[in-house]
Amino acid sequence: MKQFRPVRWVRPAARGLPGSPAARLVAALAALVAGLVVVLVPGSASAAPVCKVDYTANQWPGGYTASVRLTNLGSAVSSWTLSWTVGAGQQITNGWSAKVSQSGAVATAKNETWNGSLATGQTADFGFQGTWSGSLTTPSDWSLNGVPCGGASSSPSPSPSPSFVDHSPSPSPSPSPTPSPTVDHSPSPSPSPSPSPSPSPSPSPSPSPSVTPSPSGCSGNGLVVCSGFEDQSGTPSGEWQVTTPNCSGTGTATIDSSTVHSGGKSLKINGGGNYCNHIFAATTKNVSSISPVVYGRMWLRHTTALPAGHVAMITMSDSRDGGKDLRIGGQNGALQWNRESDDATLPEQSPNGVALSTPLPVNRWVCLRFQIDTTQQAMRTYLDDQEIAGLRVDGTPTTDVDAQWLRHSTSPRPTTFRLGWESYGGDSDTIWYDDVALGSSPIGC
Repeated sequence: MKQFRPVRWVRPAARGLPGSPAARLVAALAALVAGLVVVLVPGSASAAPVCKVDYTANQWPGGYTASVRLTNLGSAVSSWTLSWTVGAGQQITNGWSAKVSQSGAVATAKNETWNGSLATGQTADFGFQGTWSGSLTTPSDWSLNGVPCGGASSSPSPSPSPSFVDHSPSPSPSPSPTPSPTVDHSPSPSPSPSPSPSPSPSPSPSPSPSVTPSPSGCSGNGLVVCSGFEDQSGTPSGEWQVTTPNCSGTGTATIDSSTVHSGGKSLKINGGGNYCNHIFAATTKNVSSISPVVYGRMWLRHTTALPAGHVAMITMSDSRDGGKDLRIGGQNGALQWNRESDDATLPEQSPNGVALSTPLPVNRWVCLRFQIDTTQQAMRTYLDDQEIAGLRVDGTPTTDVDAQWLRHSTSPRPTTFRLGWESYGGDSDTIWYDDVALGSSPIGC
């Protein structure tokens, strides 16, 4: 049998790397790897802030408006959706300069066509109106296009990247490492001026319809209501009855002979402040017989400028809206219509919308006229025979004017008519009414 001799391994000399160049290279790499430790440094899971939101609310008992300014801190966007959580008992009813809606406790605002593009640092302004009960809370969890404004991202964290740290012994002591500077990666954009939104088209007021002043003595002209309160004294009675719909307060309704527009008497309303302070004098005439268009005219005079909060001075029950009221009053210092059922306003309470209305002059008599079409969504309003552009409904939604008013699909049908005062905050006023008329034909001042 053939004998096998054992192979003897000869260890290379310590001072050299014998063998071929390839063998020497392999040995060198092995020695290098032995002195290294692989350390995995996870990447950051947080992102820089993507937006900033400035929020201002103007509230009164049961209702509020909010102004929102969105600043884009991230990359430029061509469209945006801002979302937030709405507090318990709060319900958004309408918005302006954005499409604002609410589903459950989540509210969203989507850009209009003219304010969707936001470069880094640019802003977009919008607002909304709503109701509340319990307490009115300020939103804090804003998200822009699905990413929280504070920067936390819902996307998976990036995969960790390996960093190699050499732990091989150094021939001499290493100096203490210089601390790495902390770098703030938050974007610091140079603020760009807010883009001026394209102005909403202002409806061009049509000329006032041909009108015939109601004759003295209230005869003819198809007038159902025509009163200078000359047959009244003390507390309104007969054709006019004092009423406090919903709730009452400290207000009073009396017949006055010291401040009149014509004749010798007028209706004086002392409207008190604080929530639900309602006082009215309502006609007993059959307003529901007026058709197809309800024309109204009255002279009025008041002492205090319209406040920022919501107030109403003239109300009419609408039989096509569950008996809820159509209301003429004020908010943000200007005349407005308000619908009780959904708190919609005419105009919308945006800066552009309010600018299309007008304040109500104080300490002088003014002529207020309106017309309500009971066959379609159409309304017009005049002050001293000048049509108010922001108080016009024409069936075609106009941003900042009647876009949210027209969400109601039915035309109104007034069945009552009341003159007085409703306060929803601490606002009060003294108002006189005189030479009041309602009928089926245009009525002049």
